[in-house]
Amino acid sequence: MHIRKTRLLTPGPTPLYPPALHAMMAADIHHRTQDFVAVYKAVVADLKEVMGTSWDVVPLACSGTGAMEASVSNFFRKGDRVVVLSAGKFGERWVQITQAYGLEPVVLSAEYGQAVPADRVVEELTKPGVRGVFLQASETSTGVMHDVEAIGRAAADTEAIVVVDAITGLGTMPLEIEGWGLDIVIGGSQKAFMIPPGLAFMSISPKAWKHEETSDLPHYYFSIRKEAANAAKGQSNYTPSTALLLSLAEALRYMKSLGMDKFIENAQLLAKATRAAVSELGLKLFAPDNPGAAVTAVRAPEGMDSGVIVKGFRDRFGAIIANGQGSMKGKIFRIAHLGYFDFPDLFAVIAELELILASQGVPVEYGKGVAAVQRVYAEAAG
Repeated sequence: MHIRKTRLLTPGPTPLYPPALHAMMAADIHHRTQDFVAVYKAVVADLKEVMGTSWDVVPLACSGTGAMEASVSNFFRKGDRVVVLSAGKFGERWVQITQAYGLEPVVLSAEYGQAVPADRVVEELTKPGVRGVFLQASETSTGVMHDVEAIGRAAADTEAIVVVDAITGLGTMPLEIEGWGLDIVIGGSQKAFMIPPGLAFMSISPKAWKHEETSDLPHYYFSIRKEAANAAKGQSNYTPSTALLLSLAEALRYMKSLGMDKFIENAQLLAKATRAAVSELGLKLFAPDNPGAAVTAVRAPEGMDSGVIVKGFRDRFGAIIANGQGSMKGKIFRIAHLGYFDFPDLFAVIAELELILASQGVPVEYGKGVAAVQRVYAEAAG
């Protein structure tokens, strides 16, 4: 009660993998030496292995949004007709980026808490002139996931390339990059990869490189062709984040030792257990139809601002969960499951939620939510 540890329970940044944090202390290495070249080459090779692709993978010293912007400025032409799925704050970001670069987005929208049906995308792909499809694998602001496989396969025999913001999708859901025809897949360091913010990376298909050859949009720092050419030699085009790359190298070793399938299974089990727990407590899921495993979005009890719950976690337990974003602020709270999370974390989270709800006058039977988590764990553990 008197000692409180800060615990990150948000969908990014996520808890840090301790050996990866320790690896950052060797960051006084110079980035143009052979020692660092070896690190860079290993990171690129391990990213390919963990992401499950033989295609080019390019790291970037930026947030995930930087990689999203680079995927537009390097692979499209002004006036290109593209399909953009918008089902939350990050889908809206795709709309804004494509508009900023003079593309002509056909926006397929869904209400917050819903996913854009794949058949709507398939229908648009039958129309001439579509050069790209932009979507979130996992829409972090609402907790829904899109049918990435169906969309990728539908675009495979068309001119359009599929650009996937998988920043919270990687490590929480299957993403068969080559098998599904996902031309650009974007990831970020502070999500399932368990290191601090500041690195992004993208896989690039041969089909996407063909698009790059005809792109006429301006870019300088985000020159993906230059970055790819340098990455093949074990270097970045400009000064890299040496500390984060050292950290990522350590995290990738851990991810390879477990296997990406185990990371995905871990996130999906935690999400399943969380959904069971909040339902036992009488709360409603915000995205009941297409829930992802990166984060669970939960509606606040009737008449209660979700900020009360967020504040309760922070003030009483030193735990940081996420409020809703945009129009959902005050209406939902979000609990993450990606990266360095385990079941003991979730036992505590649900126990804390029970106490917070009870303190606000919500009828709670202590242990009911925790028991739901225990049942999921016991069933999975055998």
